[in-house]
Amino acid sequence: MKKIISISVLFLLVSQLAFSQKKKVENLPEFDVKRIHFGFVLAGNSASFSVFRASPFNESIISDTVRNIVVDKQSGFNLGIISSLNLNQYFSIRFIPSIIFTQRNLEYTVLQNKKEEVYIKPIESTLLDFPILLKYKSARVNNFAAYVIGGAKYSYDLASEQNTDNISTNPKDIIVKLYKHDIAGEIGFGTDYYLPYFKFGIELKMSYGLRNVMVKDKTMFSNPIDDLRSKLFTLSFTFEG
Repeated sequence: MKKIISISVLFLLVSQLAFSQKKKVENLPEFDVKRIHFGFVLAGNSASFSVFRASPFNESIISDTVRNIVVDKQSGFNLGIISSLNLNQYFSIRFIPSIIFTQRNLEYTVLQNKKEEVYIKPIESTLLDFPILLKYKSARVNNFAAYVIGGAKYSYDLASEQNTDNISTNPKDIIVKLYKHDIAGEIGFGTDYYLPYFKFGIELKMSYGLRNVMVKDKTMFSNPIDDLRSKLFTLSFTFEG
């Protein structure tokens, strides 16, 4: 969270400096007039979960020995292709199919034989993302513009172990399974810089899952969780021509 606040403050400072610039020659003066343009995106991400614990009075829970569940956020990266349709000077619709490599660890503190044991369950994901986003851009000042963006996306997890047999009784061998399909809402903000040959952008965005991705297969690690939703913070660098 501190990193996100620091980046947000940096965006505000850069924006203030850009808007205080004196009038200068504009790069790519016809860029926003073009109906369609393309590009690519390189990004780093930090993945997490929102964990909603099951009620201890729920009869479906077999094991009540899980004392605590902590999400250990991990870093990853994204690669994507940008297709942008300009509706007018300020609004555009963006389709950015991407591949996302990420990981999240669930740390379970379990009481066994009057002793606490910690089990770390790594969950790796290779996501095919298909977001459709609406971008609202400010009026251009020299070679700078700020924007906000929001929309929704569908994700397909190529690394999902949804259909894997989970029959081991050894806690170390039990896996936490996620569904292959997810839908998420996205919101973010960023800055565009018009350079002589292309437009460069910096964007900070958050994605929040709208559906429960936990496969409830009645193991000691799935029973204590009633609802598990994905979260993803992304810092992107865009290049558009």
